[in-house]
Amino acid sequence: MKYRFNHKSLSFEKAKTTPLQIIKTILSYGATAIAFAVIVLVIWTLFFESPKEKRLKRELQACHQTLSTLEKRVDLLSDVLQEMEDKDNNVYRAILDAEPTDRNLYLKDLDNQYIHLASESQSEALKRLGLKTGILTQRMQKQLVSYQQLWEIAREKEEIKNAIPAISPVRNPTVVSGFGMRYHPVYKILRRHTGIDIIGKNGTPIYATADGVVASDMEGYSGYGIMVVLNHGRGYQTLYAHLSKKIVRPGQKIKRGEIIGYMGSSGLAVGVHLHYEVIKNGEKVNPIHYFFGDISPKEYNEILKQASEINQSLS
Repeated sequence: MKYRFNHKSLSFEKAKTTPLQIIKTILSYGATAIAFAVIVLVIWTLFFESPKEKRLKRELQACHQTLSTLEKRVDLLSDVLQEMEDKDNNVYRAILDAEPTDRNLYLKDLDNQYIHLASESQSEALKRLGLKTGILTQRMQKQLVSYQQLWEIAREKEEIKNAIPAISPVRNPTVVSGFGMRYHPVYKILRRHTGIDIIGKNGTPIYATADGVVASDMEGYSGYGIMVVLNHGRGYQTLYAHLSKKIVRPGQKIKRGEIIGYMGSSGLAVGVHLHYEVIKNGEKVNPIHYFFGDISPKEYNEILKQASEINQSLS
């Protein structure tokens, strides 16, 4: 019960509670309770963590550690790739006499490709890792293309190298008649000797001086006796004449250093020897210049001196 003092009657009168007063009272208590709850919630949020927040914080920390580890691995891969690029330009392409590649090409358009990262709400680590990964990917693609080019160049260089006669057809050759004008042993006239004559014992092995295929057309070589002609490609042919025996057949593929026959004196010859010719683009050239693969400079000079004398050939 509440009483109110009436100034007119100078007495206390019983106070009457109206519905509006009841509503105001309820609202007052409600506002106080809400304010207290908000204060409690703010304090709890600022100074205490919920189990869900603790779990999310642990996951976020694990993500940061993972990003750091990934970035270190990307940096390591970048260093390894840098070494590969350096060897590509400074070693492999130098050996193969190929043009160096432009390493700045893979950076083209990268800024435009990753410019959206600056405007998005992502962490700096993610943006940095994304940029590094993009650069690394393009560098690896560029390096793969470069290795494919090197493979093609190396294969072509290998084919060219294997097609060029580079060794002597006989081990420890003794050249008795060289390339040029020589006296024919039968006709006794001075005429062009289109190869070199190497003496040896009957049955001495004769070796292919380059990779090639045994030719099937042997016409136009009268007086050469038992002979072998190898087509090496790249415009090169070699001819081995006056053999005692050949052990290859037309169309057979031959590797450099493989035995193709044995020395003899068949055909128009006056002694056991090998008549060896090198043909380049249809023109017969001096075979002495194609002995560079298995003799020393001193031996080459001695053979060149022997072959330069104008004497009588053996065939």
